[in-house]
Amino acid sequence: MGNNVAVEELNGCESHQWYRKFMTECPSGLLTFYEFKQFFGLKNLSESSNEYVYTMFKTFDMNEDGFIDFMEYVAALSLVLKAGVQKKLRWYFKLYDVDGNGCIDREELLVIIKSIRAINGTNPEVSAEDFTNMVFDKIDINGDGELSLDEFMVGVQSDEMLLEMLTKSLDVSHIVKKIQGEMNSNS
Repeated sequence: MGNNVAVEELNGCESHQWYRKFMTECPSGLLTFYEFKQFFGLKNLSESSNEYVYTMFKTFDMNEDGFIDFMEYVAALSLVLKAGVQKKLRWYFKLYDVDGNGCIDREELLVIIKSIRAINGTNPEVSAEDFTNMVFDKIDINGDGELSLDEFMVGVQSDEMLLEMLTKSLDVSHIVKKIQGEMNSNS
């Protein structure tokens, strides 16, 4: 996710509502990791889920100062709500590459998938292990047990089912709708 996402990507009314919500929840104008979890109603997380949420927090903290300011917050909302497939896949890759080495290995993907399922409260028919194996079987072209950004981008985009599953697994629209409902009831 680059710094080129602008406030203009959300319409004026949305920007005003999100600014009010942000400043109500975070009067200092800087969202800490603890506040980030509270903001999205994420409580009583397992250790791996907490680590996943922290990784997400770090991907939104573009200037790496340990806080999310309003512009980073709007950039994150724009990405989650309005970005195209390419931008979202690049963000997913960054999120899944927990150790930041430029590749996603099986263990990283497995931990993330388990964490996402725990946070979303979903228990699909396909186990996290089977899903992870399926992803690697389908898109690890060179068979090295790691997914490069290119393998990930090309592989996911060329497999409609994978694209849909990954997009659904990181769909936070239910959280956004809940927050929007709270904002509208407070208007």
